Amino acid sequence: MNLTAIWSIYRFEMTRFFRTLFQSFLSPVLSTSLYFVVFGAAIGSRIDQVDGIDYGAFIVPGLIMLSVMTQSISNASFGIYFPKFIGTIYELLSAPVSFLEIVLGYVGAAATKALFIGVVILATSSLFVDLSIAHPMAMVLFLLLTCLSFALMGFIIGIWAKNFEQLQLVPLLVVTPLVFLGGSFYSISMLPPIWQKVTLFNPVVYLISGFRWSFFGTSDVPVGLSLLAIGGFTLACLCVIWWIFKTGWRIRE
Repeated sequence: MNLTAIWSIYRFEMTRFFRTLFQSFLSPVLSTSLYFVVFGAAIGSRIDQVDGIDYGAFIVPGLIMLSVMTQSISNASFGIYFPKFIGTIYELLSAPVSFLEIVLGYVGAAATKALFIGVVILATSSLFVDLSIAHPMAMVLFLLLTCLSFALMGFIIGIWAKNFEQLQLVPLLVVTPLVFLGGSFYSISMLPPIWQKVTLFNPVVYLISGFRWSFFGTSDVPVGLSLLAIGGFTLACLCVIWWIFKTGWRIRE
């Protein structure tokens, strides 16, 4: 394992992040505040509690998941796409660096950035509502697994994309709608029975439900299923990345 190569890639990506540190942290703080104004004040005034939880506190896990998923994908996809765009990826591929070390460097940096954003949103949320975390270790586990798995997904998107527009295609048209429809701002038990069954086909439901359980001890689906879903998704992304480097798909073109 070439730790120097991993650290070099990781440090380069994190340096780019810290150059725009103010903008990186300001955006989630503002967006979180707006969500609390719209959902917490406007809708929260009509919905007092959900599953015995104050509505303002209930939406916090969904807000964190929404930002963490999109940030993980965006950071990882841009991180690997930009070397493709300017042609420096060939220098990386010709260096004595394995595909695993490349993935660890880029995905590790993207996951770290998303984790920072998640912590910032959690801290911002605590200014608006009283939060108590029932299972802090489980919360950290779900947060880390989500950052890692969606950073892997973003890495795949960055290799697949042929232009900058395609980098935003999946986060905007696929991930964000799935998060909004995955119980991020409501409990799926509030839906009609037929839509409750349909919603269970949304994989994001299991991530948000498990993460919300770590806060309040209540969930829409069993916690074991949530862990199984995120573990399976991570494994699937790793298999796809292994195949990409084995075949050179979209890398050597």
